[in-house]
Amino acid sequence: MSHKTVLCVAALALLAMTSPRAGGWGCKGHQTVALIAEKHLTPEARQLVQKLLGDNPIDPKLKRWCGNATTDLMVDASTWPDDVRNERKNGPWHYIDIPRGKHKGDLAEYCGSEGCVTRAIEEQRAILKDKSADPLKRAEAIRYLIHFVGDMHQPLHAITNADNGGNCVPVKYLRHEPLANSLHPEREEYSPNLHQVWDTEIVERDMEISNPFRYADELDEKFHTEIAFWEAAGIHVDNWAWESHKLAETAVYDAFPEKITVEPDMKLKSCAEDSHMGKRMFDKHLAIGEAYQASAAKAVQIGLAEAGVRLAMILNDAAKSAN
Repeated sequence: MSHKTVLCVAALALLAMTSPRAGGWGCKGHQTVALIAEKHLTPEARQLVQKLLGDNPIDPKLKRWCGNATTDLMVDASTWPDDVRNERKNGPWHYIDIPRGKHKGDLAEYCGSEGCVTRAIEEQRAILKDKSADPLKRAEAIRYLIHFVGDMHQPLHAITNADNGGNCVPVKYLRHEPLANSLHPEREEYSPNLHQVWDTEIVERDMEISNPFRYADELDEKFHTEIAFWEAAGIHVDNWAWESHKLAETAVYDAFPEKITVEPDMKLKSCAEDSHMGKRMFDKHLAIGEAYQASAAKAVQIGLAEAGVRLAMILNDAAKSAN
C-alpha cells in the first residue's frame, strides 16, 4: 500500500470518527445497556420483546457497524439505529442540544423541527404501547428505545457549547495527541475529540479485559442498592435528560483544570465556525490523563447502569399497556 493511500485511509477513518454526534457509547456501551435492561425485565416484557424482535428481524443485508455476531436479540438491536440513521435521516433523534449554563425547564425549545432524543423516546414508547400498530414498527420502536435511552445517558448527548456536543473539542487522550482531519483541514476537526472519548474510549478502557456481558454483570452488582431507588422514581424522560446535562457540566467540561467558557448558543455546520471553535479549543491543549479517566469512568458506570434499569422500566410499562 502506498504512503498516499495510507494517508487517505487514515483520513477517511478520522472523518468517520469525527462525524457530528457519533453514536453514543459506541458498540460495547450500548450492548452493556441492553444486557443490564434484560436483567430487570418482567416475564411479560421479555415475552413481548422477544416475540416482536424475533418475528421482525433486522434486514440481513444491512451493513452492521458493530457486527452481528450475537444471538441476543436486545444486544443486536442496541446498535441498529446507528446503522440506519443516515438512510432515515434521523440523526437529531439521538441527542438534545441543551446549551451549557441552562437549568431545569421545558425542553421543547431545545428540540428542533427534526426532533430530539427525548421526543423520539416518547414517540417510540407510544408506538410500542399501541397493540394495533404495525408489528414491524413496534419492533423498530424497541430497537430505537434500547438505543436512545442509552444515548441520553451519555452526557454529551444532552449538552452543547457551540461545539457539536464536544466533537469540536480536540483532546489529548492519555498518550494520543489530537490530529487534524487531513482531508478537510478547513473544517478544524480533530481526533481524539471530547465526544469521541466519552462515547467509546472511557468505556472501553474501564472495561479492561471484560466484554459487555461481564461488564453488565459487574455494574448490575455494583449498583444493586441504587437500582431500587431508580425504579421507585418512575419514568420521567425529561428529568433524565436534565440529569445527563448537569453531569456533562460537572464531569465533562468542569473536570478540566483549564476553564472552558460558555459559548453563545449556536449550531455549527463545521468546527471552523464560531470564530474557529475547533482551533480555539485545540490551542487550549486539553488533556485527559489517568485522573480524569478515573473520575469519568465512575460517571460512565452510573450512566450505563441507570440507562439499563430505566430502559427496563420503559419496556415493562409497555408490556403492561400491551396486555
